[in-house]
Amino acid sequence: MSTEADGAKQQIRERMWDLLERERAVEPGVHGYIPAFEGADAAADRLAALPVWQRAQVVKSVPDRAQQLVRERALLDGKLLYMAVPMLADELPFYLLDPRLITVTAAEAASRTTAAEVAPKVSVEEMRPVDIVVCGSVAVNRDGARLGKGAGYSDIEVALLREAALISPTTVIVTTAHPMQVVDEPLPETEHDFSVDLIVTPDEVIECGPPRRPSGLYWDHLTQDKIATIPILTMRAATRRG
Repeated sequence: MSTEADGAKQQIRERMWDLLERERAVEPGVHGYIPAFEGADAAADRLAALPVWQRAQVVKSVPDRAQQLVRERALLDGKLLYMAVPMLADELPFYLLDPRLITVTAAEAASRTTAAEVAPKVSVEEMRPVDIVVCGSVAVNRDGARLGKGAGYSDIEVALLREAALISPTTVIVTTAHPMQVVDEPLPETEHDFSVDLIVTPDEVIECGPPRRPSGLYWDHLTQDKIATIPILTMRAATRRG
């Protein structure tokens, strides 16, 4: 469903990708992706020093390379890690990475290519409640509004976990980002978008405004093409029709 907000979001993404490449804060070819930014290791370390991270037992993360070091840190810190299957392209849409059971190093397991080889996939119904959600961003502001790469997978993941009561309105959602990705301007938001509670850069931790979460999936915001490419949505759509 194309809207005016979608066009405004894409303009900001393009501007941010251009800026990050021009300033050499990312590798070339970042357009269309969550930026794997310079200083991602320092951001992961800063996140790991926070009490909210240290208390957490279960972490759910996106599979983007920008957050790979956060996933590695979760495993090194003994946390149960759920990583979304890229593009949610399986009927079982999350990898389960248990640091007690993985047979490769944490660095290897945190890679989405290796996780696909060694980690079992699980359904939403098999998952434990999540303490921290880690997402990627192309741009984010200090109020917690964020823009992903535009595919909408993170929004769908959060909506699925909200419907299953695996995350609550107060579950901490964090993004790691380069300082240049933190913008001092409003960002377009729609009903299905979620906000982040914390932005962690290599230089600082930013606490954001009150949390904004979807109550679940907003089916009228999903195109038939999107539903057809995500097996869990295809199954649930069939159940709704039945």
